[in-house]
Amino acid sequence: MLNLIKNDPWLEPFSTIIENRHRAALEKEKELSGSKGSLSDFADGYLYFGVHRTPAGGWVIREWAPNATDLFLIGDFTDWKELPDYRFSSCENGVWEIKLKAGQLHHLDLYKLSMHWPGGQGERIPAWATRVVQDEKTYIFSAQVWMPEKPYTFSKRRFTPNTSPLLIYECHIGMAQEEERIGTYDEFRENVLPRIIADGYNAIQIMAIQEHPYYGSFGYHVSSFFAPSSRFGTPDELKHLIDEAHRNGIAVIMDIVHSHAVKNEVEGLGRYDGTPDQFFYGDHRREHPAWDSLCFDYGKNEVIHFLLSNCKYWLEEFHFDGFRFDGVTSMLYYDHGLGKAFGGYGDYYDGGQDGNAITYLTLANRVIHEVNPHAITIAEEMSGMPGLAAPIDDGGIGFDYRMAMGIPDFWIKTIKEKKDEEWHPTGIFWELTNRRADEKTINYAESHDQALVGDKTIIFRLIDADMYWHMMKSDAGNLMVDRGMALHKMIRLVTLSTINGGYLNFMGNEFGHPEWIDFPRQGNNWSYKYARRQWSLADSKELKYGYLGAFDKAIIHLVRNIRQFEKRPIIKLWDSGEDQVLAFLRKDLVFIFNFSPDRSYEGYGILAPKGSYRCILDSDQPAFGGYGRIDQSIEHFTQFDPLYKKAKKEWLLLYLPARTAMILQRQKEKK
Repeated sequence: MLNLIKNDPWLEPFSTIIENRHRAALEKEKELSGSKGSLSDFADGYLYFGVHRTPAGGWVIREWAPNATDLFLIGDFTDWKELPDYRFSSCENGVWEIKLKAGQLHHLDLYKLSMHWPGGQGERIPAWATRVVQDEKTYIFSAQVWMPEKPYTFSKRRFTPNTSPLLIYECHIGMAQEEERIGTYDEFRENVLPRIIADGYNAIQIMAIQEHPYYGSFGYHVSSFFAPSSRFGTPDELKHLIDEAHRNGIAVIMDIVHSHAVKNEVEGLGRYDGTPDQFFYGDHRREHPAWDSLCFDYGKNEVIHFLLSNCKYWLEEFHFDGFRFDGVTSMLYYDHGLGKAFGGYGDYYDGGQDGNAITYLTLANRVIHEVNPHAITIAEEMSGMPGLAAPIDDGGIGFDYRMAMGIPDFWIKTIKEKKDEEWHPTGIFWELTNRRADEKTINYAESHDQALVGDKTIIFRLIDADMYWHMMKSDAGNLMVDRGMALHKMIRLVTLSTINGGYLNFMGNEFGHPEWIDFPRQGNNWSYKYARRQWSLADSKELKYGYLGAFDKAIIHLVRNIRQFEKRPIIKLWDSGEDQVLAFLRKDLVFIFNFSPDRSYEGYGILAPKGSYRCILDSDQPAFGGYGRIDQSIEHFTQFDPLYKKAKKEWLLLYLPARTAMILQRQKEKK
């Protein structure tokens, strides 16, 4: 019996389904790897397809187009016309190849494919293109040869991420600057990366890397899977950013999109060789019903080859440290999980699972960890399918982490629907710690999803329009601002302090960025006003945003500096719905939260292990915009109670101001 089932007896009724999906993945791995090779060897497609230099100084280009009848390379070097010297030859298995002499192609040349198929013809950007650029005047996309004489050389060849715990700063290169325009890789490296380093995060998760025609898609409608978006700069500038991050101990995770693709045919893979089903399903499953995009056919070995090679390419060529796989729920189910409640285990195994997609995801995790044993894989998945982040050998799909997507939904629901006096610790603690024991999760209070137009960030839900008028330090005091800042700090700390794997924050949310995200589009007159980050708000000495940023920095550094913090058991010490007080223990640290909006408690008793404790951090410090009501110089000694002698617990009597959190550390006994 697989360990996945052994560890969870509730899965036994579905053991046959789980074992069959596990067996299917192993059989497919064996089929693709061959008798002598490995899955990593199979994923070398990017070394064969696309544009490559030959030892003699010439060029060879290969593409897979099984329905094509003729194929030409066109570009600025042919005046965009079909010429005999740039005609491909047909090889076996739908592969086309052209060999060019030195001088027939150059670095920075623009090119496309002129594809012919029965009854038609069209221009196509090569599927394996590694750079795609857009003409500023015509807005037309073309592939571009990127073969500089002196390619970028990484100064740090090997890098091992620090994942204990994993503290992720989710970011978007284009909107990472304050000006109303698109930012660049270099600007991010020079201006934003130092902030992340200072704040204590040990990983960045970069969105929108794969080339996408429409900037407003947030990078989720990918057209060229092997091309880093040129709107942010060159491939070498992206490599420089990753290299600089590694030099400073920062892992770089890529937000990879293999769940669907843009429908575009000229820029993308829509009807690449004239057929609708080369890369995608050819039936009713071809188009995603909610995303206006195309769904890959994971049952085709050629598609698996393309996508696995894509994973290996980003690891090997750019030294990414892993991936956050977008839209995994959509991949796992034939109905994409749309409108489904997933209220019990039966909902996962009702025949609606896409076995081909599950096999692909399992193989993706396998090949990624073959290429780099230290790589990080994270699943963005909301259904809660068991085994997603369990080891493959145990019967799982092999992700290292899964996103705890229920947590931000819980905070939104709490803020929107509950009065402050109804914030009960029982529900908060349960939501933050309700997870599978055999799977690591990424906790987060909010990501980019909660900041998009039509939604609101936590800080904006709490303070709303008062943020525009009452965030000055000189302001005499505003109840909405005081409440919002206090709860913002508490929400982030309780979410961070209950991790069992990692924690994520979206760029700017750490200091309470006041506005939503809205990329330039026709509806906003193509404005960049909301597609940027106003760092000056956090840097201003006159505004209160810096208080929130300082608190985030303090809690991130505290957790990061505690060895294997995420592995420490979480033991609830106190939970009072009436008082709205929550306390829990993680080894020698006691985390205490008073969610009451108006009740401060003097001499409040919490049962804790015997000893003395000191406050090492609290949300009410003036440096964090608080009122300094907690005296950190006091040493707190537990008080004996004979009723709890066997439990080896005593009473900690504390002052708990309303809407505050504190962290106490148990002091080592003096010998």
